Amino acid sequence: MTTDERFMHRCLQLARNGMQNAKPNPMVGAVIVAADGRIIGEGYHVRCGEGHAEVNAFASVKPEDEQLLHEATIYVSLEPCSHYGKTPPCADLIIKKGVRRCVVGCVDPFAKVKGRGIKKIQDAGIEVTVGVLEAECRKLNKCFMAYNEHHRPYILLKWAETANHFIDDHGKALAISTAYTRMLSHKLRAENDAILVGRVTDERENPQLNIRDWAGKSPRRIVIGSKIKLFEGMDMQQPVLPQLMQWLYDEKCQSLIVEGGRTTLQSFIDAGLWDEIRIETAPITVDDGTKAPEMPKEARLVSRKECDGNIISVWENLNFMI
Repeated sequence: MTTDERFMHRCLQLARNGMQNAKPNPMVGAVIVAADGRIIGEGYHVRCGEGHAEVNAFASVKPEDEQLLHEATIYVSLEPCSHYGKTPPCADLIIKKGVRRCVVGCVDPFAKVKGRGIKKIQDAGIEVTVGVLEAECRKLNKCFMAYNEHHRPYILLKWAETANHFIDDHGKALAISTAYTRMLSHKLRAENDAILVGRVTDERENPQLNIRDWAGKSPRRIVIGSKIKLFEGMDMQQPVLPQLMQWLYDEKCQSLIVEGGRTTLQSFIDAGLWDEIRIETAPITVDDGTKAPEMPKEARLVSRKECDGNIISVWENLNFMI
């Protein structure tokens, strides 16, 4: 691991502290390193509407270390903003502080930034390095990336199945998840903006789709299906999913979990509208029932681990790798 990678790794550690409160802004961490390799300041974006990571990092520098800034390097996991929003541009602050070098994890895809922050800092004569741990920095804010690059939420398809790939028992609901894996599901819900099921699943199971087994805010509940009008202006004669994507984008929804049923999940797969698939497989079998959705060819296995006797596998879409 290089020196730049080591300090960028620390930026990522800091950034994750903003997971719940930074939304809809991205999670960002910043570290200020003196010429002798000593960290003299660090911070992260704590809450939307408040100071960004760079602001908090500079604020943490002790008065006796201010003189070291002109030879210091600031590491930031995401490109410093260059526009006035709820706070002033961080690029301007970096220039004002007069650091020698700025290391950026990845470019900000937000239309009002998108390279402008980097250019502004470079034009001020500050050395800029871009792309250190870029994949990790992008993945941290995968929902923010998908929303700004694809103009739709990050889409996670999720289901539980038996060892022989059924999601129910002869059409009747089947308890596949354990108490522990159900808690993990609720944790996942707390980290996402909306959750969706189909009409049949809603009528048959009446799922609450909340986070009663975890702390935080429950995702927005959405039911989709024939004869269900999701929003004013929806054209029921036209394909639903493209309209849904546009509506969610307009609603500033950056992430969506799709939990079922089979027809709904398969419709997202067939339309190529997915970024991640999570499957929980239990070591049980049934004679017959509803078959699990067909795994798409563009799916790549990312991880596979045992949780309370069940196996949770995670797949990513090779066509939309963040």
